[in-house]
Amino acid sequence: MSNEQKHIENSEQYIGLNVNKGITQPPVINPHLKANRAKKKNYSVDEYVSGIQSGNISILSQAVTLVESAKHEHQEIAQQVIEKCLPLAGKSHRIGITGVPGAGKSSFIETLGMHITQQGHKLAVLAIDPSSERSKGSILGDKTRMEELSVSKNAFIRPSPSAGSLGGVARKTRETIILCEAAGFDTIFVETVGVGQSEIAVHSMVDFFLLIQLSGTGDELQGIKRGIMEMADGIIINKADGQNIERAKTARNLFQNALHLFPKPESGWDPQVLTCSSIEKTGISEIWNMIISQQAFTKKNGFFERKRSEQAKYWMYESINEQLKNNFYDKEDIQSKLAQFEKKVLNNEISSFIAAKEMLDFYFKK
Repeated sequence: MSNEQKHIENSEQYIGLNVNKGITQPPVINPHLKANRAKKKNYSVDEYVSGIQSGNISILSQAVTLVESAKHEHQEIAQQVIEKCLPLAGKSHRIGITGVPGAGKSSFIETLGMHITQQGHKLAVLAIDPSSERSKGSILGDKTRMEELSVSKNAFIRPSPSAGSLGGVARKTRETIILCEAAGFDTIFVETVGVGQSEIAVHSMVDFFLLIQLSGTGDELQGIKRGIMEMADGIIINKADGQNIERAKTARNLFQNALHLFPKPESGWDPQVLTCSSIEKTGISEIWNMIISQQAFTKKNGFFERKRSEQAKYWMYESINEQLKNNFYDKEDIQSKLAQFEKKVLNNEISSFIAAKEMLDFYFKK
């Protein structure tokens, strides 16, 4: 049977209709693309360090990718690079930024970021992007929301998916801070997923913690954890524009009064509450002046260096905990034994606490 006879339209009952033979479909992917594509260069540790030190953004990005990689060989290189970059780090001002969803964190960061870079500062924005608990997928959309800042020659934006493992991402974010500082970035923003557990981790790696709030959403203090308020070195009422200006002023007074009820921070700094509009770019210079004033204040009374030392100690213990955990779950015999105990727990043959104890006894007696 010919190709034309395969079509029912070519049968005798459909006189006057004719279906021509189709053409062979071209491949979806260009077969020459792979051959012509330039291979990504694998740098040595010294090449990574010299590239980062010279401010090469491409090499910095690849080094951050190594830090974020779960592969053992990548982690080995990354740790060597970090170790060599440590003497070059520590000279930036680290600022944590958080706020409720919809508070306008991205637009605020872009507006404040442009204000900073226009003064000659180099800014790195490290955004921990929320990941889906089901698919583990992440939007990583901060670059699309910060159109102006993302193309600034003095800015570097790096979103990292939280992937359900906040502790791991927080450690990697701290290591990324070291690389960015070695590359000459004197100001670091760390944007968090949202109001929640992530703030505790981010607070332990920054010098100034900024909480962004909205007005006109009912009870301004509702839903804000006392712990988050106590951690804040400054509170911003965003979107103070148009008909919202008076509501923003009212919210500022509410938050300022609430802060007086808390014990004085260990730093001795009195947290301030300011209003701003990211769209109209009002109140931005006052916010930056507040951040600079807090840095000068804490450096003068010695709290700045003391806090940095405490943070270094905290992350030493966090790294120990994470490496112990990874070492436990990565072992094949542990994985097979875990599957056995999991079945016993599900069948109510053994309690979860006894199963955990026996697993740990097996691990430490090996």
